[in-house]
Parts: sequence; C-alpha cells; structure tokens
Amino acid sequence: MPRQQPFWFLSAVSYALLFFFSEWYLIDNKMSYSNPANLAVLGCPGGAVFAEQLVLHLKNQYRHIFNKSVDEMAKRYNMSAQDVGKYIHLVNEVTSRGHFAPSHDLKPRTPRFKIDARWTLFPNGELKVEILESIRGKDVYIVQDVENHYPLPFNNNSLDRSLTINDHLMLILVSVDAAKQAGAERITLVLPVYPYARQHKKKGREGLTASRIGMIFESLGVDRLITLDIHSREIGNGFSNMRLENLHASYQIIQRLSEITNINNDDIVVVAPDTGSVDRNKFYANSLKKPLALLYKERDYSRVTKDAMESNIADIKLLGNVRGKTVFMADDMIGTGGTLIKAMQFLREEGATSVICAVSLPIFSGNAIQFFDDAYKQGLFYRIIGTNAVFHEDLLKREWFVSVDITKLFAQTISRLNQGLSLSSILDNRDMIIKSLLAKCPAKD
Repeated sequence: MPRQQPFWFLSAVSYALLFFFSEWYLIDNKMSYSNPANLAVLGCPGGAVFAEQLVLHLKNQYRHIFNKSVDEMAKRYNMSAQDVGKYIHLVNEVTSRGHFAPSHDLKPRTPRFKIDARWTLFPNGELKVEILESIRGKDVYIVQDVENHYPLPFNNNSLDRSLTINDHLMLILVSVDAAKQAGAERITLVLPVYPYARQHKKKGREGLTASRIGMIFESLGVDRLITLDIHSREIGNGFSNMRLENLHASYQIIQRLSEITNINNDDIVVVAPDTGSVDRNKFYANSLKKPLALLYKERDYSRVTKDAMESNIADIKLLGNVRGKTVFMADDMIGTGGTLIKAMQFLREEGATSVICAVSLPIFSGNAIQFFDDAYKQGLFYRIIGTNAVFHEDLLKREWFVSVDITKLFAQTISRLNQGLSLSSILDNRDMIIKSLLAKCPAKD
C-alpha cells in the first residue's frame, strides 16, 4: 500500500495552495500587499541619493504591511503568526523567485526594489543607460533630480561630471527609452523638481516649454509623473494621457516649523511674498490660525534678474501689519533668491522681529548661498526651511538652513500607486496637519 502523508503535511499543502491562489489573484489584479515584487526603482545619477532613501522607506513600509497582514491572518484563521509567515514566504518564493533576499528565518524578506544599471557618458557628450536585470512586466519608477549640479559618477565610477538641467533631461529620456525597450509594463517619472516649470505661460513670441517637456515624456510612453509643488498647476492641462501627481510638503514644513518656534504664540503672522503665492500662504494661515498679510511687488520687466542683488523689483508695498511680529513666509522655490532677500529686508524695516521662510524647492542658483550668508549675518532672517527635493551638500552646512525630508512622502505615494490605492489623503493633507497641530496643542478644558 502507498505510504500515507501525515495530517500536518496535508494541512501545510492546503494552506500553501490557498495562499498561492489568493496571492495569484491579487498579483493579477495589481493589489498585492504581501508581494510587491513588481515594483522597481531606477535612480538616475542625479537622483541616486533620493532614490536610495526612497527604497529604504519602501522596505520599511513593506515590513510594516507584512507584519500587519501576518497578525490579521493569524487571528482570522486561528493560526500561529509563525505558520502564516512561513506560508507567505513560500508563496513569495514560488511566484517571485529571485526578487527576495534569501533567508531561513520568518522575518519579512523585503524585495530589492532598486534596479541595477550602468551609466555611460561618451567623449562627445552622448549618454547611455544599460539596465542590468530583467524588468519585464514591472511597475518602474525612474527618479531624477534635474537641479543636482554636483559631480556625478559615470562609466563604472571612472568618470565624474557635473550636468546641466538639459543634460539631466536627456538622461531621463534615454532612461525612459531603455525601460520601455526592456519591457516595463508601466513607467512613472519621479521628478521632485519639474524642469522648465517657470516657462508655463506665453508672453508674446515664446514657447510653453513647461507643457512641451511633459508632452515629450508622454510621447515616450511615460504613464505618470510625480513632482513636488509644481510652479503652476496649469502645466498638467497640456497632457493628453499622462497623469500628474503634484505633492505638497506643507505637513512636513509645519512639523519642522513647530520645532524651531512656538506656533501657539499670537505674534506670528503669515506673509505671502507676492501675489502668486497667496493661495499657498492662505493655506498656512488657515492651518495655523494666524493672520495673513501680503507683499505687493512692482517689477521693471525691462530688467532681467541676474542674481540676488540685481533683481527687477522696483518697489514693494505691504498689505497688513508685521510690526513686533514673527513673520512666516512660504514660497515654492528659491532660485537666485533676490526677490526673497529684498522681501525679508523690507519686512525687517517694517518692524518684523524675526523672519522664517519655507520653500519646497531650495534650488539656490549661482551665488545665492553666499548672498543668503550675508543676509543672515545682517539679521534679515532667522531660518529657512527647505526640503531635500534638491541635493545640496553646501546648504546642509549652513546654520540658517533647516532640512525637511520628503522621501517618505514620495515613498508612500509610490506604494499606494503600485497597490492601486487612493492618493486623496496624501494630495490633500489638511486632516494630517490638523491632527498634528492638535497633538502639539491639545484642547484646553
């Protein structure tokens, strides 16, 4: 007679089959929580640091989801967490062999996420990317920091070269093409700084370059683009099929603001540095329950802004009161910084006791850092809060600069997109801000 298998073996096989078919169904429907092996991150040389931090956050999120799923299933099916973890690992190894780090324990085995690639810069300036592993059928996220002007490694780290924003753009194009040719199922660009964003409206005989850049991405097969505080939301109107996800760092900025000043004080006033930033600063004023003031700037458009000292601002007027107040100003970016420095100087002359600024994109072009060093020594401002959307080693050494990490925000967005979940709570973060403020300022009895 054939030898009968023990009951525990049949039980294990049954559970394994159950997990296999349920996992197969989830993978087929792009809704896998325990096996995101189809998610891949390709970090271009300019965005390598940002991509590495993204991957770390994605792995932490995966571990959290894994542990939560194990606990829920163990309670639901009256099993031990050890057995549930064992069966999930079995299914993952069967369905996605090679995508998980080998291990004999029952801890979460995180996918690699990061794609290995080789970047080549030829003597004539041409760029090439070679993807060194299979990405067929994967959901690929290409990360690039177009404002990273530090020396970057090419040709197997044998060559370091600084790139212009146009070089970065070309690097994105060849990377998208390589991923498309390699069989990626879906391609998403992760660009914390949207290139050419300030060229978003026509004045006479000039192009709408911001929208045209997006159209080029779209024509290459990019399905979605994730960016931070784009200069104008109108840019996305020029795309036919490509989705634009515009994230905001207001929650992270308010958290950091509460660490460097007492946001409960009545002497704080929010100031919009120009008419274009009224909506942004109105949001902060409403969130912080503070008054809103406005700086109106008259510009001489016959002059071109060269640096922080030579801008085209002819006159500034203040609508509101800042005397004896701590001023908080928020803007989307700092380029040469001339506009912001003049605004801070004007506010101090109007009687503001302290000025704190927040920017989503701390670009600091040219000699802007040196100009802000001088302005800080003159006491024109107290702190500038900026995100790590732009890689800037020099800024991190400044006493006056406070860095805010937004890679976790991007990682949460990527994870939700990969799972097919809603982004509503991320794109509209007012509830998170309210909860954060209530935690720091509990209601009085």
